[in-house]
Amino acid sequence: MAGYSETIERLISELGKLPGIGPRSAERVAFYLLKAEQDDAFALADAIRDVKINIRACSLCFNLAEGELCNICADPRRDKSTICVVEQPKDLLALESTGAYRGVYHVLMGHVAPMEGIEPEDLTIAALVERVRAGQIEEVLLATNPDVAGDGTSLHVASALEGTGVKITRLARGLPAGGQIEYANKSILTDAITQRRKM
Repeated sequence: MAGYSETIERLISELGKLPGIGPRSAERVAFYLLKAEQDDAFALADAIRDVKINIRACSLCFNLAEGELCNICADPRRDKSTICVVEQPKDLLALESTGAYRGVYHVLMGHVAPMEGIEPEDLTIAALVERVRAGQIEEVLLATNPDVAGDGTSLHVASALEGTGVKITRLARGLPAGGQIEYANKSILTDAITQRRKM
């Protein structure tokens, strides 16, 4: 029975390793690349190679960087007295898109998940504690995801920072603007009530 050549099979197999790409999607992408102009296909290959060669973790906050420091850590206009702790670089980008935060960040590179074999020591918590102990930090804002893993991770971070004298805060939670109370789940309503503020 006829099949694809070894080269095409290898491309489909490699594409199939990408998250969210099943066998059929991998096959479609492979044939898209076969039909694409050679310059376009090589531009994609070059971009993949460049990101593997040039992108590294910022030596201070573990955000994605092309140099020793990421753009945020290298920016003298940022408030270096406040560190916002996030799980992943994409969380940092979501917070940055609001324009509401002007401090610096610390990327944990994941969350505590014992069932997945991810323990607190597998994250960058120790480096965060070292940053705080080095001085100049007044507040650590915990901005982990509002789920069981994120809450557990925040507890580990807060525990590790005990005794440093730094103020530890957490992102507020509650009802989204434009939402309706009847459709809100119990945990959102609980957060909305417990974190209510004076008008």
